[in-house]
Amino acid sequence: MGRASGVLMAVSSLPNSYGIGTFGKEAYDFIDFLVRTKQRYWQVLPLTTTSYGDSPYQSFSAAAGSPYYIDLKDLERLGYLKSDDFEDIFFGTSKTCVDYGALFVNHRRLLNRAFDRFMQDIPNDFEKFCRDQAEWLDPYAEFMSLKEEFGHKAYWEWPNLYQQRNETTAKEIKKLQKSVLYHKMTQYFFFTQWAKVKSYANKRGVLIIGDLPIYVSRDSVEMWAQPELFKINETGRPIAVAGTPPDHFSSTGQYWGNPIYNWEYMKKSHYSWWVWRVKTNLEMFDVLRIDHFRGFEAYWEIPYGATDAREGKWMKGPDLELFKELEKQLGKLPIIAEDLGLFTPELIAMREKTGFPGMKILQYGFDGKYDSRDLPHNYTANTIAYVGTHDNPTARGWYETLATDREREQADIYLHRSKDEPIGEALSRGIAASVSDTCIHTMQDLLGLDDSARMNVPATVGGNWCWRMKQGAITRHTEDFLRTITEMYFRVYIEEK
Repeated sequence: MGRASGVLMAVSSLPNSYGIGTFGKEAYDFIDFLVRTKQRYWQVLPLTTTSYGDSPYQSFSAAAGSPYYIDLKDLERLGYLKSDDFEDIFFGTSKTCVDYGALFVNHRRLLNRAFDRFMQDIPNDFEKFCRDQAEWLDPYAEFMSLKEEFGHKAYWEWPNLYQQRNETTAKEIKKLQKSVLYHKMTQYFFFTQWAKVKSYANKRGVLIIGDLPIYVSRDSVEMWAQPELFKINETGRPIAVAGTPPDHFSSTGQYWGNPIYNWEYMKKSHYSWWVWRVKTNLEMFDVLRIDHFRGFEAYWEIPYGATDAREGKWMKGPDLELFKELEKQLGKLPIIAEDLGLFTPELIAMREKTGFPGMKILQYGFDGKYDSRDLPHNYTANTIAYVGTHDNPTARGWYETLATDREREQADIYLHRSKDEPIGEALSRGIAASVSDTCIHTMQDLLGLDDSARMNVPATVGGNWCWRMKQGAITRHTEDFLRTITEMYFRVYIEEK
C-alpha cells in the first residue's frame, strides 16, 4: 500500500444537527482535514443497515446502505424536503451520542415526506439504478417491506407463507409496491451521495478503506432469499452460529449468533456469492478491511441455542482456496486482513500466501514485563499499525482506567513519553514511527478523548456505536500534530512514477 497513514473515523461519528453523521458537508470537511494533514486514507466502519444492537456488523443486508447516512440537506436542496419539514423532528438530546431510538422513528418521518415528493418527480436515472442493482436491490426492498408489514419482527416470525422468498411470496409482495419503491429510493439516495463523497476524496488523493464483516445477520435478506448459502436444517433454522471462544474480552466467549456459511455449497458454485460481495464492495471502496479474517482459516462454530460460546468448536474454513478464486475472477485484491484473535501458524501461513497485510495493535503490546509481537520493533513492512480498533478502549481510556501501573510504566519508557505529552499522542507517534507501511490513527485518540468516546465493547449490547465528534473538536493543535508526525516519519504518500 506504500508508506502512508490515515484516520479511522465512522461516518456515524461526524458532527451535524441530524442525530447521526451523514454524507453531508461534514463528510467533505473531514476529507479536507485529511488533505491538510497529508493523510492517504479514511477508514470507515461498515455502511450497511443496522439491526439488533445498532451494530454495523449485524445488518439486514450485505449490500444495502443505511438510510441514516443520507444527507437530508441535499434532499432539501433537491426539493424533496422543505425547511418546515424539520420543525417537528426530534433527533435526540445529545450531539455527542447517537440516539438510535429517536432516529428509528423520526428519520423515517422525514424520508416518508421526501418519498411523497420523489414519486411526483422521479429522477431520470432512478430506473437505471434499479435495473443495474436489481440482483440485490429487489430482494432487499421486498424483505424490508415485509418486515415493516409484520411489525418489524424477524423474518422467521412472519406468517409461514412469507418466511422464504419464492414465486408465491412475489405475488403477495405486489400489494406492497409503494413500500418496495420507498426502500429502493433510500438506496438510490445512499449510493448516489456516497459516490460523490468518494469521488471528492479520490480527486484529492484520499482513498477510502471500507470494512467488510465476514458474516451476515441471521435476520437478513440473505437468510430469507438465499438460505442455501448457510448451514440450516429442514425448517430453515440455523444448525450452528458464529462467535469466538473465551478471550480477553469475555471469559465465556462471544456468542454472535450469525449464521454459519455452507462452505461446501459455496465451493461448488466457485464461491460466486463471495465474488459478487467483494466486487460490489470494491466498487464502493478503494481498499477493503475484511473483519475476522481468521474465520476463513478456521472458525468457531457454536450449536444453535447453546447457553454461551464455550459450547463451540473449531471448524476448518475455505482457507486459501477462496482467495485464489477471488483473485482468479477479480484480479489482485486491495485487502487488509483483520487477523486478530487466536494467532496460529495456519492463520499466518494463509495470510502470508495471500500477500494481504495483517494488523498490529499497539495497546496489546504492553503487558508490563514481556516482549510482544504488537510492539513496533517487531513489526514488518507489510502490516497496518493501529493504536486500537473500534473494539478497543481509547488510548486515554486504556491508560487511565484499564492498564496496570506496570503497563503504564512500560508504555511511558518504551515511547519516551514526556510528562506533558498526552498518551493518545504518544501512542499515535509510536505507530507513525513504526516500519509498518501504513498506520491508521483513531480520531478519538487524536482528540485525546477518554473511554466515554469508545465505539464498542465486545460481548455487550446497548450503549455501543453511538460516539459522535463535537462540532469544532478538531483544533489547529490536532492538525499540526498529525501533519508533523506524518512528515517526520515520512508517511506523506508519494506515488511511484
